[in-house]
Order: sequence, then C-alpha cells, then structure tokens
Amino acid sequence: MGTSSGFFFTFFNVDIAVQYLPALAVGAAVTLGTGLAVVLTGTILGVALAILRALECRVLTLAIVAFADVLRSLPPLVILIVMYFGLPEVGLPLSALFVTWFALSLVLAAYAEESVWAGISSLPDGQMEAARSTGLSWWSAMRWVVLPQALRRAVPTLTNRIISITKNTALGSVVSLNELLNAAQGASSLSGNPTPLMMAALSYVVIFLPLVILSRWLERNWVRC
Repeated sequence: MGTSSGFFFTFFNVDIAVQYLPALAVGAAVTLGTGLAVVLTGTILGVALAILRALECRVLTLAIVAFADVLRSLPPLVILIVMYFGLPEVGLPLSALFVTWFALSLVLAAYAEESVWAGISSLPDGQMEAARSTGLSWWSAMRWVVLPQALRRAVPTLTNRIISITKNTALGSVVSLNELLNAAQGASSLSGNPTPLMMAALSYVVIFLPLVILSRWLERNWVRC
C-alpha cells in the first residue's frame, strides 16, 4: 500500500499537477499549433513539388530530387540547430517558433514529395494521355484524374510520415521553444518531481492519438474508394 502511494505521489502528484497545469497548457497549445502548421505547409509543399516533378523538366527534376534526398538524409535536429544558431551569423536571426515550423515543414515536404511522386509513378502510363485525349489541359488532367489516384496510393506512407515528423515538434525545446516538452522539463526541474513529464506524456497522447486514428480511417476508407 505504501509502495503504491509512493508511486502515485512521485509520478502523479495532484498538487504539482495543479500548480503547473497552466504552463503545460500553454506548451500544449504551442505544440498543437506548430504541429498543425507543419502538417499544412509541409504537405502542400510536398504535393506541389511532386506535381512540378511530373512536368518532366530535367533541371527542375534534379533540383527537386536533390532537395528531397538531402532533407531526408539530415536529422531534423541538425537542421533546427543549423538554422537557429547558424543563420544569425550571416545576419538572419530567426525565432524558435519560426525555425521549428520551417525546418519540420521542409522535412515533411521532402517525404511528402516522395510519397506522392511514388503514387504518380505507380499509375499506368496511359492515364495522363487518356485524360488529355478528352480535351483536358495538362493541369486539369493532373488535378482531376492523376493526382486523386496518386494521393490515395500515397496515404499509408504519407500519414505515417506526418505523424512521425509532427511529433518532432518536441525538438523545439533544443532551441528554447516553449512547447510541451520544454514546459514539462522546466516544471519538473523546478518542482523536483516527474509529474509534469507524465502530464506531458498524457498530453502527447491526447494531441496525436486523433491523428493516428484519422490516418487509420483514411487507410481503410479513402484508399479503397
């Protein structure tokens, strides 16, 4: 009984939870907002790059492939650190929020481009020609015929990458972004108790579990449409 009480007192201390709840709520809001912004901009940019790659312009294709390969090769933490600590040396100081959003958006865009391009490439060669033969322009054929099919095929890999990369908002703590993990670490240090970290863990589940459920729903339903 004493051991059980000691466990809950250490990891689920109600007094400490109440004391630091406002700070963690602010951090959770920053994490949620940053994550949504990363998903939106990263996905849109990735889809746009895949469409540009489909133009089959050699120079453009090489640039997009180089972008995707380099961004997928570098750890997101390295990109964050270089942008936050390196760019001020050349006269481009950036806020922790902007750096976290921009760096993770670029990483997600690289993976999204490859996922969508794989979907486009997997379609039969005659899809575009058949659509164009009905009088559609290249862009209309891409928008209404090719891209919807490609996105359906890209959903499993794309959603997995979105979940993985948006969780990296926690890396913002390295550049002093007041996101959830940073707030929890600070609260744990001040209180000398791990309860804030446990609260952060539960908050991550609340924030990201709906995204996981949505991704499974899309895989079961939209892909089969």
